Amino acid sequence: MKSLTDGLAARLAEGATRLCRCWLIVRADGTRRGFTDHDESVVFDGTRFDPAGGFSASADAAGSGFATGGLDIAGALSAASLDEGDLAAGLYDGARVELWAVDWTSVADRVRLRVGTLGEVTQADGAFRAEVRGLAQALDETMGRVIAPRCDADLGDRRCGVALDAHRVTVAVTAVEGANRLRCVGLTHAGGWFTAGRLVFASGVNAGQASEIRAHAAGGVLDLWRVPARAVATGDVVRVTPGCDKTFATCRAKFADGDNFRGFPFVPGNDFTLFARGGSSGSGLL
Repeated sequence: MKSLTDGLAARLAEGATRLCRCWLIVRADGTRRGFTDHDESVVFDGTRFDPAGGFSASADAAGSGFATGGLDIAGALSAASLDEGDLAAGLYDGARVELWAVDWTSVADRVRLRVGTLGEVTQADGAFRAEVRGLAQALDETMGRVIAPRCDADLGDRRCGVALDAHRVTVAVTAVEGANRLRCVGLTHAGGWFTAGRLVFASGVNAGQASEIRAHAAGGVLDLWRVPARAVATGDVVRVTPGCDKTFATCRAKFADGDNFRGFPFVPGNDFTLFARGGSSGSGLL
């Protein structure tokens, strides 16, 4: 149940509304952005909520029990609102979103309607649309371990134990061969070594941004899964980490980390419950 201030309750009882909606977006890096559907800026809790033309939200859906609920927000992309490059770079992925109803004549009279996280963001024709997921979304995540042949650790984390600094390579981009294809002659490793790895820009207009590597070919050619937010220039410095396909063979041969492998490569699969090898006749159905 929402708790309303006496002032806000009185405003709602008047019939003539002086309420506006305010959206607060807090990115993982701490950056706060405020937007409102009012025609003037609204300020509270140290945040300025600026008018955003075309910024709107769908109907707010809330489910019973542990249903995640949520809503969509949409608006125009511009430097004054949400920058297209920042969205493409993933700076808003997982950002905290708060929706407030505020009396613009007395901002102390306000109520928070919804808290959630920013989910999938799509862009088209100079506009964006983003899904706001409810707090119950966190309850939909897999908890605990899953018995599977492949490793369930992330390369370089505490459970994995691989020292990534020993495997990471810093090189410069020598050629841009496509929107998401770069050539780095300094990468002398055999093709495929960096496939499924990670590339982080250390300089240039994309500094600090990262992308997973879709494929690595001989000659230092890297195909990225994500097109960089801004144009890559020859000479931009990148840090490249090799990829791991989570198999025991790769863990042992590529990273010499077989003792820390977090999968179960020798546990029989589902087919073992249906078929078993028996006698001289070979396999038979149990």
